[in-house]
Amino acid sequence: MKYPALRISTVVAILLLSGSGTAYAQQSPPQTQQNAKATLYERLGGAFAIAAVVNHFSDAVVKNPVVGQRSKNPALREWHTKNLGRLPGLKFMRTLWVCNVAGGPFQYTATKPGSTPVGLEVAHRDLKISPAEFDEVAAELARSLVFFKVPDQERKEVLAAFAAHKGEVTSGYSATSKSGG
Repeated sequence: MKYPALRISTVVAILLLSGSGTAYAQQSPPQTQQNAKATLYERLGGAFAIAAVVNHFSDAVVKNPVVGQRSKNPALREWHTKNLGRLPGLKFMRTLWVCNVAGGPFQYTATKPGSTPVGLEVAHRDLKISPAEFDEVAAELARSLVFFKVPDQERKEVLAAFAAHKGEVTSGYSATSKSGG
């Protein structure tokens, strides 16, 4: 499904509740004067808009030649070819994470607890993600945000929240490269 020329705040209950037979009201964007007080979650358009971006982003990562199914990294290539049955759950967890870090009413809890509240180092350690691969995933996220015409300020805030976890996500690669293996 395509969402041409839609601002993220105009996307409605497409992913999480599609097919439920229940109608849901579209979340209205905050008034201009309230934007300074609105959370990033509100400015992004809420859970349904965030889920639409996460869905697009997650599918794009699978197809990305650097980090997806044709990646030179064998762990990433395997995940994106043999573990796609887990992708819906991963999309859900990514959506919760973005909603949580953006100030929304949802709580993200890591499936594999680590040394930080989000536990990203444990979940990503075996994938041995290099800093360059992390940057490619961030670039894919940026492309998804542009696709949905997310305003510059909000796009920068989402990407900054993502970048803040680069050290955790690449810790498996760093440990491997330091040990020579």
